[in-house]
Amino acid sequence: MLAAGGFATVKLMGNGHNSVPRTTAAAASSAAGAAGHNSANSASAALLPAMAASPQVAVMPKSGHGAKSAKPAPSASHSTGHSPRPSASPSSPTSPSPSSSATSPPTGGSGTCTHPAYTTSDPNGMWNQQPYFVANDAWNANNYPVTQTLYACSYSNWYVVATMNNNNGDGAVKTFPNSHRDFDSSPQINSYHSITSTFAESGSVPGIYEYAYDIWLNGIASSGSTEVMIWNENHGQTPSGSVQGTATFDGRTYTVWKANGYVAFVANSNFSSGSMNLLSFFNWMMSKGWIGSSSTVDQVDYGVELVSTNSAPETFSFSNFAVNAS
Repeated sequence: MLAAGGFATVKLMGNGHNSVPRTTAAAASSAAGAAGHNSANSASAALLPAMAASPQVAVMPKSGHGAKSAKPAPSASHSTGHSPRPSASPSSPTSPSPSSSATSPPTGGSGTCTHPAYTTSDPNGMWNQQPYFVANDAWNANNYPVTQTLYACSYSNWYVVATMNNNNGDGAVKTFPNSHRDFDSSPQINSYHSITSTFAESGSVPGIYEYAYDIWLNGIASSGSTEVMIWNENHGQTPSGSVQGTATFDGRTYTVWKANGYVAFVANSNFSSGSMNLLSFFNWMMSKGWIGSSSTVDQVDYGVELVSTNSAPETFSFSNFAVNAS
């Protein structure tokens, strides 16, 4: 099948097994950790006139594979149970400011980010590099023994050192450290001829986690929004919903999972870097009727969902992240 923005082949397989629904806890994140200096490339920014310059903290309302928590009943204002992501205060500092709990960079923490400009151990710590934002996003760490520190040289070059476990066996995702770029004014997907992204990651260590894009369409964690994940490297995780079939984009085959308001493309073979034609994923979903033809794109995140590092400090490194749309 030829989809606008790229080639996609589809093989329908019918419904597969169901995983436990993802918990939609109402996370109240703030922009603590503050905004850093602006090092975004002006030429790159010119390609993205619809990108936001004010951050929205990544709220990851999910519990991951094996979680026993039930999804809360929807509220009157947010039928999905998600909470909207707050914008940062206009008074946020404009220079990098480490949190009081941050520690010095570990020796050999990253092969490329050797002199971090921003460090935070704050669960809600976020560095503003307009129009990108790097977030520690330890959204579900309060109920578990978790330590996590983020070290960033730029929005595209950063790493985290995290320690956690799955000793109680609930499989809950504790954190989603990420870099993301927001789209301002919710532009329609069909207004773009191209939406692409590049990424690279390293740190295949013991534990339970997956490296992934987390993309929000038709709003950000709000009523009627759709969360789209693209898992490029999986270590012991299972998405929510059921298997709908497979799809192939740019020569890579993904197993497609779907639940209410959630779609996950899980790569059948792990890969640690690439250039992603995101528009082809969106157009494929439109062709299936899973999102409408007037759907909007609101946020593109890339990071790692962490469940366990087997109680040992482990390093997860990221480089070459960018989002381009035209």
